[in-house]
Amino acid sequence: MSPSTDFEVKPLPASFGAVVTGLAPGGRIDDAGFERLYQTWLEYALLIFPGIHLSKEEQVAFARRFGAPEFELAAISNVRSDGSVRIENDSDDVIKVLKGNMGWHCDSTYMPVQAKGAVFTAHVVPSSGGETGWADMRAAHDALDPAMRARIAGLSARHSLHYSQAKLGHQAKAGSEYSGYGFQVKDPPLRPLVKIHPETGRPALMIGRHAYGIPGLGEQESDALLQELLDFACQAPRVHHHHWAPGDAVIWDNRCLMHRATPWDMREPRIMYHSRIAGDPVSEFAAPA
Repeated sequence: MSPSTDFEVKPLPASFGAVVTGLAPGGRIDDAGFERLYQTWLEYALLIFPGIHLSKEEQVAFARRFGAPEFELAAISNVRSDGSVRIENDSDDVIKVLKGNMGWHCDSTYMPVQAKGAVFTAHVVPSSGGETGWADMRAAHDALDPAMRARIAGLSARHSLHYSQAKLGHQAKAGSEYSGYGFQVKDPPLRPLVKIHPETGRPALMIGRHAYGIPGLGEQESDALLQELLDFACQAPRVHHHHWAPGDAVIWDNRCLMHRATPWDMREPRIMYHSRIAGDPVSEFAAPA
């Protein structure tokens, strides 16, 4: 039986996002249906597929429908390959990365080419906590008062994983269990505070934990402005947190949403898989400062 074109879309009670049901098993969908799904994704920026139970291979194939991979699949997990749960401490670089992910951010803004989006799936979830939140940077920009819009017009910020992880005492070092993805970039890209979405044309704030060092401002003034924008942006109705169940999958648009994990009792396992979709080198490239 061929995959169906039909699926149902239920908007979330937020400025963005929708729950999608009715896809064929494995996320299979014919070309006409996928074109509708892609346009739905551009409109809502976050699509949630409850209980779809994608295998790893199906997740990679589904993500590839939206674009070439930045990387195909990575575990975001506090469980080692031998099945043991990592002890939460200050010496484990993987734990530091997981805790870093609890700050609002966009993926790969610290790379020369920012990611387009990501597919994320839940395999093992804790009994409480460990939600993923998203924040709508389009709606945040729309809600800025005219004085703030004028203030940030033309401003840019550097983006660096070295900078954001250093706040947690995490420095790149040889022999670490963390692979070091992102740490290889030594010269931080400079990205405008207001990003124009390459497909919809909508402006969105480009901020988050990797952003710092606005040229032309002192360190304290830069930090204060970025924090003010972050605090303003991440408020209802511009925020949604998803409580995971095993088998859930999501895809979000990294060009206009920030996201974060929320804390959980790290004595409990949390196993998620992330497929990152590569950005267009024309629209997502940023040169070093």
